[in-house]
Amino acid sequence: MLNSDAIQKIIPHRHPFLLVDRVIEMVPGKSVVAIKNVSASEPHFQGHFPQEHVMPGVLIIEALAQAGAVALLSQDEYKGKLAYFAGIDKARFKRKVVPGDTLRLELEITKIKGPVGKGTGKAYVGDELACSADITFAIGK
Repeated sequence: MLNSDAIQKIIPHRHPFLLVDRVIEMVPGKSVVAIKNVSASEPHFQGHFPQEHVMPGVLIIEALAQAGAVALLSQDEYKGKLAYFAGIDKARFKRKVVPGDTLRLELEITKIKGPVGKGTGKAYVGDELACSADITFAIGK
């Protein structure tokens, strides 16, 4: 299990853009299960939407990508490198994510060829699917 301090030693994201609070399961280079606690104090809720706070879908996908980056960059061969978005496919949003929700982020790295790879992610609130997406990433320096 990794807490926020350990996560920040692996990926470069910092608050308010660090969207992974805890890693609860991980097989480096293969898969990860992480947690994001959604709080009303997050800055994006000031404008999205002020009358009904809803976590932006792109930030849910970013949280999935950050969780996947923790699993990828935990491998010795990728330590100290960066993982960049190269594409998002088949993104689907099934329910709103609101303050007070706990997102369970699950991502499996399905392919790596050279500096490019793919992963499949799902975000849940409880047992309910909130979002799914296929993510393509590029490993940089």
